[in-house]
Amino acid sequence: MMAMADQKSIEQMTYKEASQELERIVRALESGDMELEESLESYTRGVQLIKSLRERLDHAEQQVKVLVRDVDGTDALVDGEAASTENDLSI
Repeated sequence: MMAMADQKSIEQMTYKEASQELERIVRALESGDMELEESLESYTRGVQLIKSLRERLDHAEQQVKVLVRDVDGTDALVDGEAASTENDLSI
């Protein structure tokens, strides 16, 4: 396993790179061969990777949901925005 200081920032990783690193972390944790400190660091990195992957999937899902019919009846993909998480209703 790469030392934490040598790891690429999650924001700079592609989706594929992030998912492959997550797979490596899971295999390493399942092997039980790591010291406690290394296991904790790897677990923390894995949680960060999962969060990033979920955010990317949510963004992709929003883009797919915004697929609309244009006036010609052909499909056009337009960028969408995530729904607000605020509880206040403005009328």
